Amino acid sequence: MIKKSLALLVLVALFSAPAFAKSCPLQMKKIDKALAKNPTISAGQFAKVKELRALGEKEHKSREHRESSSTLWDAMDILGIS
Repeated sequence: MIKKSLALLVLVALFSAPAFAKSCPLQMKKIDKALAKNPTISAGQFAKVKELRALGEKEHKSREHRESSSTLWDAMDILGIS
């Protein structure tokens, strides 16, 4: 039973990684599009979004896709986009 559960967990992890990898560029495009529209957020929030966007891209390029996706979602939350 434990071996089956562990095998299933490994399979889920292997198949979910490409999904995270593909979502990162889409998230970055959404952030860039929202920033181009000069959103009504504070200067501090704008700077934080830019910082998170850059960090998310760096994580994506380092193949840290889960971290990248999470970072980019934080930026998107500040911008109020989904």
